[in-house]
Amino acid sequence: METIPVIRNFAEIFYDVKIREVVFALERFAPLPLQESYDNAGLQVGLTEAEASGALLCLDVTEEVLEEAMDLGCNLVVAHHPLLFQGLKTVADRNYVERCVRKAIRNDIAVYAAHTNLDNAEDGVNFKIAEKLELEQVRLLLPHPVKVKDGGHEYTVMAGSGVSGMLPEPEDSLKFLQRVKSVFQVECLMHNELLQRPIQKVVLCGGAGDFLLEEAVARQADAFLTGEMHYHRYFGHEQELQIAVLGHYQSEQYTKEIFYSIISEACPGLPLYVTATDTNPIKYL
Repeated sequence: METIPVIRNFAEIFYDVKIREVVFALERFAPLPLQESYDNAGLQVGLTEAEASGALLCLDVTEEVLEEAMDLGCNLVVAHHPLLFQGLKTVADRNYVERCVRKAIRNDIAVYAAHTNLDNAEDGVNFKIAEKLELEQVRLLLPHPVKVKDGGHEYTVMAGSGVSGMLPEPEDSLKFLQRVKSVFQVECLMHNELLQRPIQKVVLCGGAGDFLLEEAVARQADAFLTGEMHYHRYFGHEQELQIAVLGHYQSEQYTKEIFYSIISEACPGLPLYVTATDTNPIKYL
């Protein structure tokens, strides 16, 4: 009886995928002009004309993630957080960033990051968080037009930090917080005192989004969710709205699902892997 061969590299069956094709798909979804002025989204390391052997999707680039990419035969790592936020004056081994750059170059691994451009995009990071919470009527919180150039063409897209949405039905504050904790696998959910009214309107922003707290109050939201918030920001909002702080990593962990959806649709056949490495540097005792 003839044995049917196991096919492991689907890219070889359909067509050769260049890294630039993956980059184009990501930037069509979340154009780089959508990123904040302080950010450094885009190609971090490598050459886009190389043929892609596979892509590893992650939140952070670490030495362990690059080792994982090598083990899987991937020459592309797609991350949410940029490896390079600021320019490097040396590329040695003084810190993990320098070591990662050296490892990526030595092993011909391209590194790409879609950060605040993906945060600010429609159907981006904050929309994914809203989807996990089953919110409806989800909209950009502070929408504004951004001009994007694509070759000789220029077009306008809407961008915004954070989103607002509605729960299908009002929910008790404690049950809402318990559901947030469960959905996002939060080890320690921080919140202010329990709101003594049902929650239905929610404003949220993944990552460090406490700058939108006042906007949530102005929108008369029942709850405000984010990944990080300064201590003094909790004061003065008792019974005004429910504050819930998930943790930066926890709030953005499902970004990898967005990457998977974008790349699998644009480059069918390219092997895609979601990292098995937990890159959250914060541990809970």
